[in-house]
Amino acid sequence: MTKKEAIENNPVIDIFRKCQNLNKKEENKMLRKFEYVERVRSTGYEMKEPGFDLPKRSTKKSAGYDFINPERIEIPPYKIGSKPIMIPTGVKVYMPDDEYLMLVNRSSNPKKKFLVIPNSLGIVDADYVDNPDNEGEMMFAFYNLSEETVVIEKGEKLGQGIFAHYGITDDDNAEGERVGGFGSTGK
Repeated sequence: MTKKEAIENNPVIDIFRKCQNLNKKEENKMLRKFEYVERVRSTGYEMKEPGFDLPKRSTKKSAGYDFINPERIEIPPYKIGSKPIMIPTGVKVYMPDDEYLMLVNRSSNPKKKFLVIPNSLGIVDADYVDNPDNEGEMMFAFYNLSEETVVIEKGEKLGQGIFAHYGITDDDNAEGERVGGFGSTGK
């Protein structure tokens, strides 16, 4: 038996490797969390209650975390050439480096409110959090396809966030660093 085979077949080494993997899983669990951004936690002079809940799942089998609208907003009807209405959530997210958060529409928004997300979903990268432009505050982008202004009241559900892992190619060599917020990684 070679030295390499002896190490690979050693039960103590195997237990050590399993413990390392468990520790990594525990680290990843601890890294995934939502927090309020500063603008909803502070007046600039003193701390304040944000007045809305952090995203949470509605049932134990829900894939998505429901985002709550932090303030009343009006979304005018879409006109050709108009930009989507960006709705700040008041929330940022921490997650492991090999994950992203998909921001998706609620199933009831298109049917009941005629609200659609222009690019179908939003992607929040792990390095978006704490960026210098907006502290990593996530936003939902909506078009209102009805003929009347749609109001989303404070406390209503906006959309959902779903965590997902991603893979990289064997020859990946990305080394860039995020230097800003929304749309800051290039043209």
